[in-house]
Amino acid sequence: MHGSVVTYSYEMKKRILLVKNDTLEKYGAVSEACVREMAEGLILTTGVDVGIAISGIAGPSGGTDDKPVGTVWIAVGNKDKVVSKCFQFYKDRMVNIESSAVAALDMLRRFIKAEYS
Repeated sequence: MHGSVVTYSYEMKKRILLVKNDTLEKYGAVSEACVREMAEGLILTTGVDVGIAISGIAGPSGGTDDKPVGTVWIAVGNKDKVVSKCFQFYKDRMVNIESSAVAALDMLRRFIKAEYS
C-alpha cells in the first residue's frame, strides 16, 4: 500500500501518522520531534520507500514569539534514516506554502542523491 496523508489536527497526526501524544504536548506540531515522527509514521503506515513530512505556520495568523509565521519544519527519510530541518520563510501564506513544497522536494532530492552516491 502506498499513498499520501494530509493531517492538520493533533488527533489525525496521532491516529494516522503515529505521532506520540507526549511529543505534541511537549513540543507542538511545528517541531523537529513531530515531523520526524510524522515521516516515520508515514513510512510505516503506507509502506512508501521514502517519506516527507511538513509542519509549519503558514499564516497569516497563528505565529508566536517562539514560532513566528513562516516557521516550517520538514523531515525526509526512509526506514533506516530521517533528516530534518527548520526553515523560516515569510509572512505571506501562499509564499510559505510554495516555499515549503520547494524546500521539501529539494531535501528529498538531496536525500536520494546521498543514498545513491
